[in-house]
Amino acid sequence: MILVTGGTGLLGSHLIRSLVEAGKPVRALYRKHPAAVLQDIRNKIEWVKCDILDVIELEEVMEGIEQVYHCAGVVSFTPGNNELRLVNVTGTANVVNLALDAGVKKLVHVSSVAALGRVKDGIYISEESEWEQSKNNSKYSVSKYEGEMEVWRGIAEGLPAVIVNPSIILGAGNWAEGSSALFNNAYKEFPYYTNGVNGFVDVRDVVKAMMMLMDSPITEERFILSADNWTYKDLFTTMAKAMNKKPPMKEATPFMTGLVWRMEKLKHMFGGKSPLITKETAHTAQMKVYYKNDKIRECLPGFSFRPLATTVEELSKQFLKDKSAQQ
Repeated sequence: MILVTGGTGLLGSHLIRSLVEAGKPVRALYRKHPAAVLQDIRNKIEWVKCDILDVIELEEVMEGIEQVYHCAGVVSFTPGNNELRLVNVTGTANVVNLALDAGVKKLVHVSSVAALGRVKDGIYISEESEWEQSKNNSKYSVSKYEGEMEVWRGIAEGLPAVIVNPSIILGAGNWAEGSSALFNNAYKEFPYYTNGVNGFVDVRDVVKAMMMLMDSPITEERFILSADNWTYKDLFTTMAKAMNKKPPMKEATPFMTGLVWRMEKLKHMFGGKSPLITKETAHTAQMKVYYKNDKIRECLPGFSFRPLATTVEELSKQFLKDKSAQQ
């Protein structure tokens, strides 16, 4: 039996579908509702309502489990979000501890490239990059780094495990939230862009790499999963053209984004509304960060990344199809 935490998220739901299609028995966790996008295969999934912060429930869920894909995590840049450390660090510690107790044969932990740190602008980051304290590290980054440390502790205590560090994951899902919302912004012809650079990867490639790593003898390693490094301008322009929309034409300078995040902070303070942009996201959007992906391709000779342009074009068409179906 395979356990998937975070089964209702973008990555978790795509992973579950691939596992089911491969004929694997899956037990998946959810906190509120099972993933609606998996309704067509719901009878092939053992859904269990469980919070990874509840040690007693999680211990019961871990019974009979041989493999664990730990996808549960909180992505947030909103000031004062207490869930970040609770879920990303404490929750991961719980999964690691109970996996050790249950004698799980292998764990694949989903970390993030954010856990590698972003100390300097314009440099290439690899798996060998060492974490350094820096103002460029967001609270989210810190939580993912500390969560990853819990997995390394588990490895030291005898848990066979590997860690994957995906960059920004692109995939079809809830187009109103997370990275999928980027397509919605392009569709609405959002006019601004930044000159920042980041890594992007197809969710299907992340799933494929995770499953291949699980079935391999590889342990005690971490792998960056990033297809390519693009500017945000190129990303939004490719999306817009694929949807026959106007590409962004106005540069959002650091000064401009600085004003916006300060205004959003005031709205959050006095109105309680979640900010559309924060100091951290404004800063990240301006940074030029490059990720290497050599290690995963060397360790898994049969693995390759989809061209990012192909991913963006395919998902843009899927976005239009889903939007048309809703009208």
